[in-house]
Amino acid sequence: MRPSPAVAVPLLFLATTGAMAQSGLQIDGLIDIGLYRDTHKTWQLGPIQRSNLAFSGTEDLGGGLAATFALNMRFESDTGQLEQAGKPFFHGESTVGLRGALGSVRLGRALDAMESQDWKFDAWGNFDRIASPAWDIWHYNYPTDPRGNADGTPEYGRLNNGVFYDSPSFNGFAVHLSTAANESVRGLPGGTVDSLVQPWGVSLNYDSERWAAMLAHERNSNGDTDSFAGLRGTLGELSVYGAWDRSKALASSSVAKVLTLSVQYVLGRVTLRGGWGRMDLDGVQAQRTIGTGVSYAFSKRTSVYADVAAKRLPGDDNRSMYGVGMAHAF
Repeated sequence: MRPSPAVAVPLLFLATTGAMAQSGLQIDGLIDIGLYRDTHKTWQLGPIQRSNLAFSGTEDLGGGLAATFALNMRFESDTGQLEQAGKPFFHGESTVGLRGALGSVRLGRALDAMESQDWKFDAWGNFDRIASPAWDIWHYNYPTDPRGNADGTPEYGRLNNGVFYDSPSFNGFAVHLSTAANESVRGLPGGTVDSLVQPWGVSLNYDSERWAAMLAHERNSNGDTDSFAGLRGTLGELSVYGAWDRSKALASSSVAKVLTLSVQYVLGRVTLRGGWGRMDLDGVQAQRTIGTGVSYAFSKRTSVYADVAAKRLPGDDNRSMYGVGMAHAF
């Protein structure tokens, strides 16, 4: 049966636009769950890494230009609920943008210039709550968006109302920039846009098959600052990582200095990791961490793993964490 004119026109439009521009949609994510003992000697069942569901896509606009979008939500795999109360639904990212020969620009909510790149300098990718020395102590005094969550609490890592630029790679070098509008404080008690500092971040990165390096600096809307440097070397199946971070809270003048070192060795389906980290807060030892882990890949998507870590807190308070988990990427 032939469609009526009212239906035929939209169908013709869709057929024409489909011929003019190619588009693609990708759905992926990670489901991770494990059984572990935390530093309070309590057994937990839940993500040791982060579980997430992501939608992303591009549309070829012609002339080397493409439209992009990304939506990413994070959830608790043991309950199916959103990762934390007070977080937005698309906690991970919600952006739309354009990509071309001069790089890409995205608008919305996403990781800032620093934290979108720093994970490359930790053997766990800052993605493991037990063993990663970066998890607890990187960027300690630096909330990326001081009022960035749905309930007005600080957000560590992501900017709301953000503008993000990623340059093309030139002989391995790339620049990443981020800034944001200050509209998120409107309506808060005593909060005025004029009282805020313009947030910004910049990261200079170098990536090659054997080496990676990074220098970054940021300032948030409260005037807090964060500086980060990272280095990674790879020889065959062995990778060695180092990172330094200094974050300063403007209001309290508190300064956190962090140093982390980690290593990864791939032996067939088995990956071995080890790491060490220290943080000094205002010149006083605040935390020392030693972590180790092993993972076994059944396939490119499915793996099991075990982690152990020892943490020393102020007052020689020694605590341990350990656990086992399973992860499936899709």
